[in-house]
Amino acid sequence: MVHQFQPPGEAAAGFGADAPNRTADAGALRIVIVSPIRLYRDGLAAVLRALDDVAEVSTCEEAIDAVGAARRIAAQVVLLDMSAAAGVSAARVFTRELPGVHVVALALPETGQSVVACAEAGIVGYVSREGTLDDLIAAVRHAMVGEMRCPPGITGILMRRIGAMADDRLPYATKFRLTAREREIADQVALGLSNRAIADRLGIELCTVKNHVHNILDKLGAGQRAEIARCLQE
Repeated sequence: MVHQFQPPGEAAAGFGADAPNRTADAGALRIVIVSPIRLYRDGLAAVLRALDDVAEVSTCEEAIDAVGAARRIAAQVVLLDMSAAAGVSAARVFTRELPGVHVVALALPETGQSVVACAEAGIVGYVSREGTLDDLIAAVRHAMVGEMRCPPGITGILMRRIGAMADDRLPYATKFRLTAREREIADQVALGLSNRAIADRLGIELCTVKNHVHNILDKLGAGQRAEIARCLQE
C-alpha cells in the first residue's frame, strides 16, 4: 500500500471544515495499531505520535495482544489492518472485550462481503486501501465524536445492505446457528488460539472448549480448525 506522505503538521491541518473539532484536552487520544507488517504499523505510529492531540500510541503484531495493550493504555481507538488474516474475527473480539473502544478498519477492500462483515463486527470507521494519511487521521477523529467517515463506495455498500436486511442474507451467527459462547470461541480459534489458550482466557475448562470447537466444526460443516476463519468470513 502506498500513501502520499505529508508532514504530520500538514496532515493534521488538511481537513478544514470537514473535520470534527479536536478533543477538548490536548494529548487526549490513546491509540492501538494492529498490523502484521512492522514497517506499516511503526510508520503510522510515528505519524500519529507527532499530532498534538495524541497522548500515546501502542503497536501490536497479533490481534489478541491488542486487547491487553488497549486495556493497559486505556485506548479509545484500535486501528486494525484488515489485510491480516481473520481481521473480521479480530474486530469482533475487540468490540466484545473492549466495549466503548472505537475500531477503525485500515486497508479495507471495497467489496460487499468485506464491508458488510466489518459493519456486523462493530467497526465504526473505514480507510480503504487507496486511503491517505489525511483519511486515516480524519477517520480516527470522526470515530471519537460518534461519526463515521468512509469512502463513497463503502457508504453505498452499507446503504444497500440496510435495504436488504429483510432478506435471507443473515450474519454468520444466525446462518450457522452458533450460540453466543460458540461465536466467542469461533472468533478466537480463527485468530489462531489453541484450545488451552482459549480456556485460560475465558476461565473455562479445557474439555468445555473442546466440546464447543467440535460443535462449531459440525455446524460450519468444516473438517478442521483452519477452516473456521474462512467460514466466518463468508
